[in-house]
Parts: sequence; C-alpha cells; structure tokens
Amino acid sequence: MSMNTVGRVTRLSGAPATELPGGITFTGNRALMLEEPLIFERGAVDRCGVDLPEVPAVASRLGTLGRTAPIDLPGLSEPEAVRHYTRLSRQNYAIDLGIFPLGSCTMKHNPRLNEKMARLPGFADIHPLQPQSSVQGALQLIDVLATWLMRLTGMPAVAMSPKAGAHGELCGMLAIRAALEARGDARKVVLVPESAHGTNPATAAFCGYAVENIPANARGRVDVDALKARLGPDVAAVMITNPNTCGLFEPDMVEICAAVHAAGGFVYCDGANFNAIVGRVRPGDLGIDAMHINLHKTFSTPHGGGGPGSGPVVLSEALAPFAPLPFVRKSKDGFELVEEELAGPNSQSFGRMVAFHGQMGMFTRALAYMMSHGADGLRQVAEDAVLNANYILASLKDIYTAPFAASGPCMHEALFSDDFLHDTGLTTLDLAKAMIDEGFHPMTMYFPLVVHGAMLVEPTETESKASLDQLIGAMRSVAERMLESPDDFRTSPHLAPRRRLDETAAARKPVLGYKPPLSDAA
Repeated sequence: MSMNTVGRVTRLSGAPATELPGGITFTGNRALMLEEPLIFERGAVDRCGVDLPEVPAVASRLGTLGRTAPIDLPGLSEPEAVRHYTRLSRQNYAIDLGIFPLGSCTMKHNPRLNEKMARLPGFADIHPLQPQSSVQGALQLIDVLATWLMRLTGMPAVAMSPKAGAHGELCGMLAIRAALEARGDARKVVLVPESAHGTNPATAAFCGYAVENIPANARGRVDVDALKARLGPDVAAVMITNPNTCGLFEPDMVEICAAVHAAGGFVYCDGANFNAIVGRVRPGDLGIDAMHINLHKTFSTPHGGGGPGSGPVVLSEALAPFAPLPFVRKSKDGFELVEEELAGPNSQSFGRMVAFHGQMGMFTRALAYMMSHGADGLRQVAEDAVLNANYILASLKDIYTAPFAASGPCMHEALFSDDFLHDTGLTTLDLAKAMIDEGFHPMTMYFPLVVHGAMLVEPTETESKASLDQLIGAMRSVAERMLESPDDFRTSPHLAPRRRLDETAAARKPVLGYKPPLSDAA
C-alpha cells in the first residue's frame, strides 16, 4: 500500500522459508497475528463462491442503465469470506478487549443488560410511521428518560431528538438564536474559551455567529476577568465546556453565568464530560441555559462505530418555549408525539431537526443504565471516574509532564504533555505508537490544543484497579525506555500488522476503489 511508509517485513515472493531470518515467517503471520490481504486479493473476479444457473437469454429492460463491463466483485466461498472478516475483526481494538483510554470521549463499558433491553420487540421492531396507539410503551420510555435527564441536570425542559453531541450543540444554539430573535435582539458574537471542545466554535459559526476566543488562566480554567471584559450588547452567548477539555472543573460557573445573563446573553454548556459530575452537580443550579448530554458517553450506550449517538439537550425556562419539534406529551388518552404546535407553550419552536424523534435503541440503553444504577449508583459513577483519573495522574506525574497537576486534582481525565521527551527528539506521536506495541489503543493525542504535545487519558469508572495498574505500568515502561534509548522508538510500532501510515495522504487522497497491480492486469 502506498500509504504504508515503513511496512512490516514479510517473506519476499519466491524466497524459501529456510532463508528467512529469525522473526520473519513464510506467511507473513506472527503467531495468531495474521497477515490479511484485501478481499480482492484473496478472491478472484472471474469465479464465484456459489453455483448459480446460467442466466436465460431475455431482453433487457434496463435500457441505457445496463452494465457494460464486468462487475469485478471478488469471488469467495463462504468459509473464505467468513475467515476474511473474522481476521479483520481481530485487528480492531475495542472496549471489550481492554481499557480504551481516549480522553474526552468516555469510552465506557456498555452492560449487556442494556443490549437485552434494547432488543425487546416493543423497542427494536417498531417503525417510526406506525400508529402512536401501538407504540405507547416506547413513548412512555422516552418520557421517563426525559424526566430523569431533567432531574439529573436541574433543568425544566429537554429536547430528545438531537442525534449526537454536535447535533445537540446546534439544537441549543438554534434555541438561543430563536430566543434572541423573539425579543428583537440582533447579537452576532459568541465567546468560546480556549479550553472548550472544538465543535463549539464550529457550531456557533454554522449558526451565523462570529466567534471570539477567551483565554485560559495559568490553572487551565477560563480567565473570568477576560470574559467579563469582553461581554457587551453584541454577545449572544458563551459556549463553555465543564468539566473542560483539560479535565478540570470550572469553579466560577455561577459567577460566569450571572455575568453573561446580566449582559443579556445566554450560557451554553458542552455536556460531553457530564460523566464526571453526574449525580454530583446539577448544571441548572449553576445558571446554565442549554446543555447537550451524550447518552453514548455518560449513560454507556455504544459509542462511535459501535452504534449511533444520541445528544438530548436540556433547556432553561427562558429557552424552553423555543425547543424543537417533535416532543412527547402525556395526555388523558396516553402518550402522544407532538409533530406541530400552532399554539401553547411550544408555539415559538424553531422547528424540526430530524425526520423522526431520535434514537430508540440509545434511549432504551440509557434508561436501562440509569435504572440499574439508581440515584446512588449514578453518583458513584462520577466519584469512581474522578478517582480513577486521579490515580493515573498521581502515578505518572513524576515521569510524564503534567501541566496542571499543581492546580489540584483533575476530574474524569488526566492530562499530560510530551515536554519530558524534549531532549530525545521524540514526540507524543512516537509514544502513542509505542503504546500500540504494548497492546493498548493510544490515548487522545495533541488535544486540547492549549497544551503542546497533549496526551489526554480518560479511564472511566468501569475499569478495575488491576487494569489501571497495567496501563500505568505500560505507560511508565514506555516513557523510561524512550528516555534511555530514544532511537528504538522512532519507527514504532514494531509488532502491529501495519506500522506508520501516511495519515495525511490517506485522508486527502483516499483509495476508494480497488485496482489490481499492473503486473496482475497484464
């Protein structure tokens, strides 16, 4: 592959196995780490894995849409196809294999009880267009989940339809824009602290606002004086992440919210890190006007490639009338999904964000998680997540550079930088590649941007002390060896199926179709 700039040494074509040096195998396999070709290389386009009868000669009804060239799909038998995808799956890291230390992503275990509930026919097999009278249980589940989210956040309203965090941000900012328009206030600026998530300024810009940064202070928190100095009649909102992207709680939230409200603006809180404070802090008590909640983070539902996201948005009393449609409402006849509201408390809704109402599977999993934990269990989630992160921080800050360790404990994630590697010429990227050799998915790299060479580690509450000790041991060992023998790590990883890819070329010039090598085509 052209993107593989180093590659893994395998047997040259035609070379006998007896000529191979130690560690290089005839097959390219290393024990159970299998070298898997592309499916086009494994199969042949001129054969089929299934015996089919000859197609009878009939007149085509496709007109100009008929195929004029071979379809060029690889032909494999069923065992060959199953083996191919099973082997590929072995090369993918997952939370079911080990700790997933991505910071700011909360990659926590999804209990199998959640999956069992989500697969119940009344939740898994319903259709968004079937009569509402036949999905009363599903609508009630959404209503109960919404009630829990409002209680946990201390907010009077919630929009359930947003599909993920950034979608939730858009929902909250559209509600803020609608509220400002309703009072004839043409504010055009949104303030975003340096420690906020990167989607915050993008969302504000997408809504038509000019974005201005607010600096962080030496303790990694918002510079409150700088924020207050910038507030004015042109500021529509402040978008703030709490706990912030440095893994730190913003202790001045009440003061910040009061100042923004006094200036006529609104406060949007990025709730992606709610896992650190769930059951401990109610954002509504801090004065926040809108906050999205990632069900696929705080409440364990599958994250990223494991399933769709879900980002309900809780709203303050000032923003509740502008919440999007549709929403679930309980009436004397049961539960109903309100598709349009021409009068009443939601008559000022900014409209719809989605065709239907949300992610039923994610709603079911999240409520199952909440009900199995209970109020005390959810509180312990936050306590254990913070404890685990501080255990990692305390165990590694003597060798890794920890830029904010002096300012007190962290929240749910520990932040390090590569400053300790300065004299070696190695960087965060080299360390992350070395962690692959140790059998771990690397931590989040180079984020947040306010810390050079950042390494953000989030263990979550679902990890045992034994798994934390193993991660800490690997990170410490890698750091010590990098300081002693830096040249050994300039080409890591050495044990992975592929080594250093040109990720920039892969992103900018992706190869989306298979073309056989020229020698094969000839």
